[in-house]
Amino acid sequence: MKILVTGATGFIGNYVIKELVKRNLFEIIATSLDPLNKVKNFEWFKDVKYIIQDLNKSKEDYFAFFENPDILIHLSWQSLPNYKSLFHIERNLFTNYFFIKNIIKNGLKNLNLIGTCLEYGMQEGSLSENMVTNPITAYGLAKDTLRKFIEELNKTFEFNYKWIRLFYVYGKGQNPKSLLPQLDRALDNNEVIFNMSQGDQLRDYLPVEKVAEYIVEISLQNNVNGIINCCSGEPISIKKLVENHLNKRKINIKLNLGYYPYPDYEPMAFWGDNTKLKKILTMNNQDI
Repeated sequence: MKILVTGATGFIGNYVIKELVKRNLFEIIATSLDPLNKVKNFEWFKDVKYIIQDLNKSKEDYFAFFENPDILIHLSWQSLPNYKSLFHIERNLFTNYFFIKNIIKNGLKNLNLIGTCLEYGMQEGSLSENMVTNPITAYGLAKDTLRKFIEELNKTFEFNYKWIRLFYVYGKGQNPKSLLPQLDRALDNNEVIFNMSQGDQLRDYLPVEKVAEYIVEISLQNNVNGIINCCSGEPISIKKLVENHLNKRKINIKLNLGYYPYPDYEPMAFWGDNTKLKKILTMNNQDI
């Protein structure tokens, strides 16, 4: 079985490739914008076929160009984590749609794409896949619109698709402006105070290794299709997340709670309903 992974050198893509290589069952085609001299430093480089490609540049047949993959795990998306940038709507949305349409039209049958919990907008509580979306950020709107485009595409072309809706992810290699990398930097610099929000917001977090595992499990099956929340199903406060990280590192730092305001594009308390994910993992004999 041949699997194509776009965005292979990104934060999540790197871990998805590692998860696929670990299983030692697939021929893996990896693609991104990064040059070979950078990609050669990834531990999985010798275990995949790497193809440099800018998806903004059109091809007559992307399916043939990427050697007729059986499965596509489409992780490519630029300009993160700037969720309010119009680039998501003006560039990312259409670049991704026309790439997907091209590869579907030319033969791909198993499509797996990454969505975002920001598609839900300001809705609170446990969020399930059947809820109406109402994004308020450019990123959330672009992703939500792409999903709707794919649904329309599915009326013309026959293919299975899974819209893997991610919640919050943490781990080595994530954007340095994210919460835990900022905390690690403060600790490594022996700072005595860490400025953060009040920290009582409830979120749904998973380590990136687990997210990669779930993405692969979802992608390899076709019994459960459509939107699938990729989440823990368990809310945790931002303050508790930080405290857990401090305990893991066995270091203390004074938390300056309330220094930053709450983000204006997120509700106070929301997490994912992972019923569909658990069904997939049960069928695949995996634990949540």
